[in-house]
Amino acid sequence: MQINVCRSKIHRARLTQCDLQYEGSLAIDSDILDAIQMYPYEKILVVNATNGQRLETYAIPAPRGSKMFCLNGAAARCGNVGDVVTIMAFGICDEKEAATFEPHVAILNEHNDIIETKGRIRF
Repeated sequence: MQINVCRSKIHRARLTQCDLQYEGSLAIDSDILDAIQMYPYEKILVVNATNGQRLETYAIPAPRGSKMFCLNGAAARCGNVGDVVTIMAFGICDEKEAATFEPHVAILNEHNDIIETKGRIRF
């Protein structure tokens, strides 16, 4: 059997921008993408803790060190600057790997700095 697992997670990011005119996606600081091994154009689930909305989109790289989290296109209607969001990417593994799998998790502060990590993180 194949199991869908949460592979990478950014917890408590603050939206820094919302751009309705852009084509779509969520722009994420490239340093943070690299730290949790989330890939540009990878499908992601975004959960907005501020307003309760959930949406699927894809990640795009934002400038390194920018601390940017920008909802783009129609997704920009699902949040406002300052909203707290969790971003997750998923992967598929077999039952044996799923039993011991540890996701890459980064917990951010109110300035979008990584303040805690869990699982297999690289800097």
